[in-house]
Amino acid sequence: MSAVLFSLQDKTILLTGGAGLYGRGLAAMLAQTGATIILAARDVVKLQFVADEETAKGHRVFAESLDQGDEASVLALHERVTAKFGALDGLVNNAVLRPMKGANGAAEQFAESMRVNATGIMLMHRHFGKTMAEAGRGSIVNIGSIQGMIGPSYELYTGTNMGDMPPDYFFHKGGMLNLTRFYAALYGPKSVRVNCLSPGGFFNNQPEPFLQRYCEHTMLNRMADDSDLGGSVIFLLSDASRYITGVNLPVDGGYTAK
Repeated sequence: MSAVLFSLQDKTILLTGGAGLYGRGLAAMLAQTGATIILAARDVVKLQFVADEETAKGHRVFAESLDQGDEASVLALHERVTAKFGALDGLVNNAVLRPMKGANGAAEQFAESMRVNATGIMLMHRHFGKTMAEAGRGSIVNIGSIQGMIGPSYELYTGTNMGDMPPDYFFHKGGMLNLTRFYAALYGPKSVRVNCLSPGGFFNNQPEPFLQRYCEHTMLNRMADDSDLGGSVIFLLSDASRYITGVNLPVDGGYTAK
């Protein structure tokens, strides 16, 4: 198979987020492909720092402002991006807001989570996906979570003081799976593919008891690091996956397969 199929050279990719636990690694790996990368999130200062780091390496990376839960902000970003770059070749929906910290979080926090992580994701598909469909090309990759596929594993947290698990994350990441299928069906006839990638846990200096239990539950006996998602995202953005749409791909070291 030709390496050209896996290439993103000269394509334009929008990555929401880009400075956080998942996003920084994705930004670095996408920048290395030769694509033009646009990072978008609320904290433009942090994004600009990432963009400057990658630009210093010779990559084309730009930072833009986005409040994903505000349709006016989504539309303003869409207008700026399309005016400068035209229709996107790829969109990676990675940004997430986590206002709830546990099962007893306030209802207002749950509602805020849905505004950004459910309504906001829909708006990104609606506005950017429509432009892709009009151009007759493109790939959307949604960054989900295995917590949208399975229930909580409370036993991992016993005795760790890591806090409680919030219901909003499970709800909106589960909903992302079927939203992916919806837009895959809507945009498929216009040659726009929509897929979801569901990561497992990332190593972030968690307490040793949690790490040991979690790693024992994976087939690869480890948590993910910031280089483990990029290859799968690049594959789903590239022409190598041109007949794949509406799919959820777990990238979890075998956690959900055990």
